[in-house]
Amino acid sequence: MRRSIATVSVSGTLAEKLDAIAAAGFDGVEIFENDLVSSPLSPEEVRDRAADLGLGIDLYQPFRDFEAVGPDALAAGLRRAEHKFAVMERLGARTLLVCSNVSRDAVDDDELAAAQLRLLAERAAAHGIRIAYEALAWGRHVDDYLHAWRIVRMADHPNLGTCLDSFHILSRGTDPGGIEAIPGEKIFFLQLADAPRLAMDVLQWSRHHRCFPGQGDFDVAGVVGHALRAGYRGPLSLEVFNDIVRQAAAARTAVDAMRSLIALEERATAPATAPTGFAFAELAVPAPERLGELLTALGFARTGGHATKPVELWEQGRARILLNATAREGTSLAAIGLETPDPGGAVRHAEHLLAPVLPRHRAPGEADLHAVAAPDGTELFFCRTDDPAWRADFSRPREAPGGEITCLDHVALAQPRHQFDEAALFYRSVLGLRPAARVEFADPYGLVRSRAMAGPGDAVRMVLNIASVGGGGAPWQHVALASTDIVATARRLRGLTLPIPANYHDDLEARFDLGPERHRLLRELGLLYDRDEHGEFLHLYTATYGRVFFEVVQRIGGYRGYGTAGSHVRLAAQHDGPYP
Repeated sequence: MRRSIATVSVSGTLAEKLDAIAAAGFDGVEIFENDLVSSPLSPEEVRDRAADLGLGIDLYQPFRDFEAVGPDALAAGLRRAEHKFAVMERLGARTLLVCSNVSRDAVDDDELAAAQLRLLAERAAAHGIRIAYEALAWGRHVDDYLHAWRIVRMADHPNLGTCLDSFHILSRGTDPGGIEAIPGEKIFFLQLADAPRLAMDVLQWSRHHRCFPGQGDFDVAGVVGHALRAGYRGPLSLEVFNDIVRQAAAARTAVDAMRSLIALEERATAPATAPTGFAFAELAVPAPERLGELLTALGFARTGGHATKPVELWEQGRARILLNATAREGTSLAAIGLETPDPGGAVRHAEHLLAPVLPRHRAPGEADLHAVAAPDGTELFFCRTDDPAWRADFSRPREAPGGEITCLDHVALAQPRHQFDEAALFYRSVLGLRPAARVEFADPYGLVRSRAMAGPGDAVRMVLNIASVGGGGAPWQHVALASTDIVATARRLRGLTLPIPANYHDDLEARFDLGPERHRLLRELGLLYDRDEHGEFLHLYTATYGRVFFEVVQRIGGYRGYGTAGSHVRLAAQHDGPYP
């Protein structure tokens, strides 16, 4: 289908917006009136620039507070409309978005609204223009899409139809199934926006928290499906505005927007095949021996060195850590290996979703691994499930030892604040991970925003965190290791774990009756505890190395979470430092 986006959805001047939108591969744009009014370009120059870039002008918007008004206001509205029609003719735009009236002067009279919209449509027809009437979620009397459709049907003019907006429909909790009762030819335009579930004034919600499909909690795909089944064949157009896109680079936002549309279309036809597990986590380190001491204490063994690169392979069971001695300062989580039944297909799917494929330099005979870059720069490698071919690049003096650590449980990645929603969309669309609800927890200097994502069967779990809080946050990353006997792991790690204050364990005893012996053991070993309706969770944290620390976790029963209840304790201890 044709892909379009409103110019209000990216930052910059109108000329910059058009350039970025075209470069991202869109077919058309909605021209937001403020962008045109503030531009030095004439409507003709905007039309020509768009045409040169291969963009059609699909909509001009918005036209406000027109219908269900008295005679004087109607005359003023028609005068305004004639001016807008003249501008649209110069632009080459053929559809005008008319929002339902929000003025206190509007009256609750559907017959009057229909008659006045019919008059507007007659005027528009003389200019070859159509009117798309949209119910704003905060409209004075018309705030529901089916109500808007009833007025359009009552007006009965070929140049008057309706505009459907997923935010206005879903933010009110309205059933979108009624869309299928609207003839497809009378749906003149379809605008798409997602949003997180929030309890707040709907106007402020719309102005500050709309996001691209797949970044929020709304079933935008369901709205699209209903519209298509109704017979809609027009553009899929994004209309998003929030505090991030107003400041972010236009080119990056436009690419993110295009990825959201591609993923939205694929969700119904060819959803991503989620990874089946973690192949490895790769740390960039300035001094491998320091991390080697910690990994040894965790029960890992150095099982090989790369034939041509300064990379060591450390293993325990199916948990594999690569130490890449290329960092000049500070340790960071540089790459993640993901197992998939079809690595080539996974890369092609990622590239289709505009993920940059990274160039790989390999010596003859080395494994042909392909990688893409995530929004924060983390490299994602795709490895064939249960195929050890990539490990053949390492000399292997010994086999991976057994032990209580069996695999990687999850990885947590720090995201720049302005890329948090972009990253959520990336991992959801490119890797097929399902997002959990957003959570927030206290940091000594602010709040941490977090969102967990997981694949089928929780074979791959990833947690996205905002990188900084207040002025004193740290962009920590961590690798969580699954243990079958965390007590044994903790005993080996004495002196290498993050100190947990006695106050935490005093509070834990008040919250949970685990018996005196178990509480004594948790306190002695610095273990944290949580439980949900599915099971229990024990975990500990190591000291932080550069940007990275390890977490050891033991899930008992079917525990589904990540121990978030203790995150504020961990953060306070990490801020206290010092670190290796």
